[in-house]
Amino acid sequence: MSNQSAAPRRRKTLRQMLRLSWRDYAHEKLLSACAVLGLAAVLTPLLVLYGVKFGVMQTLTDRLRSEPRTLEISPVVSGRFSMKYLDDLAAHPDVAFVLPRTRSIAATMDLVAGQGTDRTTLLVSLEPTATGDPLLQRYGASSPAMPQHPDKEAIGVSLSATAAEKLHVSVGDTITGRVERRYSGQMQSVRVPLQIASVLPLAAQQKDVAFIPLPLLEATEDYRDGRAVPELGTSNGWTGEARPQETRLYPGFRLYAKDLDAVMRLRQGFAQQKLDVYTHAEEIEQINSLARALNLVFALICAATAAGFLASTTSSTLASVKRKERTLGLLNLAGFITGELMLLPLTQSLLTALLGTALASGLYALAAVAINHLFSASLSGMEQVCRLLPQHFLLAFAAVAGLALAAALGPALRAARIEPSEVIREV
Repeated sequence: MSNQSAAPRRRKTLRQMLRLSWRDYAHEKLLSACAVLGLAAVLTPLLVLYGVKFGVMQTLTDRLRSEPRTLEISPVVSGRFSMKYLDDLAAHPDVAFVLPRTRSIAATMDLVAGQGTDRTTLLVSLEPTATGDPLLQRYGASSPAMPQHPDKEAIGVSLSATAAEKLHVSVGDTITGRVERRYSGQMQSVRVPLQIASVLPLAAQQKDVAFIPLPLLEATEDYRDGRAVPELGTSNGWTGEARPQETRLYPGFRLYAKDLDAVMRLRQGFAQQKLDVYTHAEEIEQINSLARALNLVFALICAATAAGFLASTTSSTLASVKRKERTLGLLNLAGFITGELMLLPLTQSLLTALLGTALASGLYALAAVAINHLFSASLSGMEQVCRLLPQHFLLAFAAVAGLALAAALGPALRAARIEPSEVIREV
């Protein structure tokens, strides 16, 4: 027979064998249903278990990732950091935001709100901020900015919730910032008008803090050091000595990593520079350790389940081939070749894998809805305790199909080796 005539025949017999496999699978509906239910009974708990593991770990990781303070890194002790060093840090691929800090003793300011008997004064700590500040972005707060003429216009400021409550102010209000110093043996002070650009919620900052543009923070330090700040107006009292010409050095910085993994890498990088830093690396490592432990436990459970499923499917397929020896022998006698005869058990195992996975996915969906409803009080937004992605279902089907085919391969070879003469003798 030529190759041109053999190809259509193979396609025809292939279709016949696939159709025959399906009809036989449907004919033995009770046994087929038992096989599908057996697979679903094994696979559903695994899907629910992995869904809970993935959902819980994803929720914990998302909570850490969405909390800017988890990504914050700051030096333990004061150092001497130049702006070039900080610019190099800002250019690092693991750094999302960095600004220098001035000396903490100079980073305070009295905020004055109200008039007369309603006048309120509050001492707040100052933090530098700028456009792109992850903490302000996380809570949708507007970033304060320096006006074009800071000596004549109010400068923007973001207040923590506690500071705003104590001053009885809100967004858009104008308050006065007062900085004092002892210079030439006399107590002196200057005032600067501030306009509240935003108020951070209590979750963002629980202390009395004002987030101000870096130039104002530097001006506050310069003034306390006895230097003049012409940008804010010497006529407004910002007088003193001229600033030195040498490069300005900062004792610290306020840095945010791009993601959780970047925190670990940056911490290692600072350690190589012999610079001790405050990080939340311990919390991140605890989450990563928990994820690794759960992955190991789940892998062991999957391995044990896969071994059981492999043995069960092999025995049931072998029993099916044994029951159909006469039919397979007649098919062999009718001209079906080895590969085509092997299709019968392989196709039926694949059908069981497909239907069993579909049934298990449906049962998982019901269980996931119940579990997420049960723990809904401790969840927020789109968080879910039990959650699987579409690729997880595809991966589950691929694994089940691979195991089913592997388990059916031995019985399929046995089916292909049935001699027609043995069947003829029994007829």
